[in-house]
Amino acid sequence: MREGTRIGFILLVTPLLLWLTLLIVIPHIDMLLISLRERVGVGEYQFSAANYLTFLQEPLYLWTFLRTAVMSVTATLITLLVAFPVAYYIAKMAKGRVKSLLFLLCLVPFWVSELVRTFGWMILLRETGIVSSLLQYLGLVDGPVEMLYNDAAIMTGLVYTSMLFMVVPLITTLGSLDDAVIEAGYDLGGSGPSILREIIIPHAMPGIVSGCIVVFMLSLGNYLTPTMLGGKDSLWFTELIYSQFIVRFNWELGAAFGFVLLFLSSFIVWAMLRLTGQTLEKTMG
Repeated sequence: MREGTRIGFILLVTPLLLWLTLLIVIPHIDMLLISLRERVGVGEYQFSAANYLTFLQEPLYLWTFLRTAVMSVTATLITLLVAFPVAYYIAKMAKGRVKSLLFLLCLVPFWVSELVRTFGWMILLRETGIVSSLLQYLGLVDGPVEMLYNDAAIMTGLVYTSMLFMVVPLITTLGSLDDAVIEAGYDLGGSGPSILREIIIPHAMPGIVSGCIVVFMLSLGNYLTPTMLGGKDSLWFTELIYSQFIVRFNWELGAAFGFVLLFLSSFIVWAMLRLTGQTLEKTMG
């Protein structure tokens, strides 16, 4: 029986190990080796950290990453503020079919690709789009208003594309909160804000941190939304990586930028966990 169990475990784990090894571990090792070489001639390379020094010495690269990180953090906070009331209503207030319907409405936009959703926002926000036409109809503006190709459009797209990844962990954690605990808080004289601060938020903290990590990583590594909604001058770090690989054919510098994004984003996530007192086991469990 033990032998059969061990064989079953091996058969179960082997596809996962192959997936991780062939599609994640080996490509990352190869990219790391590429990032640590410097081109010294036609087809000639030498081991060097010059590509990483280029990132540190070029103000544009540093500024672009800082801007990307700040906007990703901002998008994460906005997504949390929007998703928390929605998740709380679905988890604690909606009942029966209404609860299922509301969750389905959160899920429906993700039945189509991110490209289609982004094009939808472009149709809404462009100069001749629905929003601009509505503002003109209401007399709030005198002429067409171009709402694309700015930071506000990028932020709107990032929040929209990440909403589900914040709502789902929040619904899961809030759904496990016993209603009797909230009622006891009111019975003991607690107000709505105090119950939110002392009971609901601490209980939902694993879901909050889990959702924030996922949304932040998705926003930081997003390429399509900043490019389409922000235009050619959006200054997003993934655009620099794409430019080095595809436009300039400088794979060494592009690989270095990719690992800089990986290292710094991992550090930001680690700092977030430290500040909130959470662990990966607790947030992802």
